[in-house]
Amino acid sequence: MTARPSAAPAKPLRRRPRQSRARLTAEALQQAFVQLLVERGYERITIREITGLAGTSLGSFYEYFASKEDLARVCLHLRSKALLSALQQVAQAHAGQPLEALLQAVLSAQLGAHRGAAAEWAAHYLLERHLSGVPAYRKMYQRFIEAWVQVLEAAADVPQPPATPLPEVARGCQTVLYGLVAHAHLGSDRAPDLTALQRQASQALRGYLGQALMRPD
Repeated sequence: MTARPSAAPAKPLRRRPRQSRARLTAEALQQAFVQLLVERGYERITIREITGLAGTSLGSFYEYFASKEDLARVCLHLRSKALLSALQQVAQAHAGQPLEALLQAVLSAQLGAHRGAAAEWAAHYLLERHLSGVPAYRKMYQRFIEAWVQVLEAAADVPQPPATPLPEVARGCQTVLYGLVAHAHLGSDRAPDLTALQRQASQALRGYLGQALMRPD
């Protein structure tokens, strides 16, 4: 009787690196939190609801986050960081162009990040007012000011030296844009008209920059 050839040993399944699994789990918890935040509001969310929606366990939750508040702060930070990155990229991608071109690129990038997610951003801006500690808020705000300075320095037609120091001008730019965008999302239950909002922001920033950068003759 001819012996049957033995089957080749099965190759062991490759497991994803632990770091990748951790990232996916953390992202699932963040996405679940944002969804529940929009649907139920921060105070009514429980950690058990978050883990249930994310498809993970309570034990896994506490491997990555100390509390619901800790998770909320991470989500706030990451959304703000995404806007900051978009602002920094404009300075790099449009260096040497006129200020008007950079301004429109900034507005397109910032408002584009909000497109299709009005409810999430409204929840973000509302929660930010309750959970952002003063030191953390000031630190992130300063990073936006520094990014605006990069935008202004990248423009080919900004007077040198400008009438007003660029960090001061940058602070005004961030204050104007943040205020318009945040209140547009908080001021109504309806999603804001981003086209109209970009037009309003453009008009406000043009007027401000024209005065702030103009040198007296």
